Amino acid sequence: MMYKIIKRLFDLLCCGVGFPIFLILLVIVAIAIKLEDKGTIFYKSERIGQYCRKFYMYKFRSMKAGAKNILNSDGSTYNAKDDPRVTRVGLFLRETSIDEIPQIINVFKGEMSAVGPRASAWEALSSYREDEISKMKVRPGITGYTQAYHRNSLTVREKRLKDAWYAQNASLWLDVKILFKTVRTVFAHENVYSNQEAN
Repeated sequence: MMYKIIKRLFDLLCCGVGFPIFLILLVIVAIAIKLEDKGTIFYKSERIGQYCRKFYMYKFRSMKAGAKNILNSDGSTYNAKDDPRVTRVGLFLRETSIDEIPQIINVFKGEMSAVGPRASAWEALSSYREDEISKMKVRPGITGYTQAYHRNSLTVREKRLKDAWYAQNASLWLDVKILFKTVRTVFAHENVYSNQEAN
């Protein structure tokens, strides 16, 4: 119980510190997006939240307006550096993880946490196996164990199992380790893409 209280207070602290940064980035990113293709600034998608509740997760839009969703054979989202659907601005946003920053809105609303499992697409809920579903015991996070240590280098099954492990072993110390590892992973540009570039 104490862990949950401290975690929520930390989330609110992150929101307090992060909102001014978010607002500054919002102006810069909005101008860049509008100059490139004049589409919407934000992208929102239906995601699975804590206790399998549906919520809308926010991101800065990185794909061209009206781009179709492409899935890999395992049901994961196609993600490659040479993806023609991604705008030039979007490519930069993805590689720096700036596209994830609007999720601070979800954290403030209590739908997400700073640290937690990656929120899966809502339509993937029926595909979860019994040993994966415990992932939804905690709030999904802007960053998490799989994002920090593996990013996009794992299969969907592997990601779900590691997220389930996190949900069952979550602690303040583990969250701190994940936050520090996230910084290293982002600056090193490790495992940004799940699909290899075309030759």
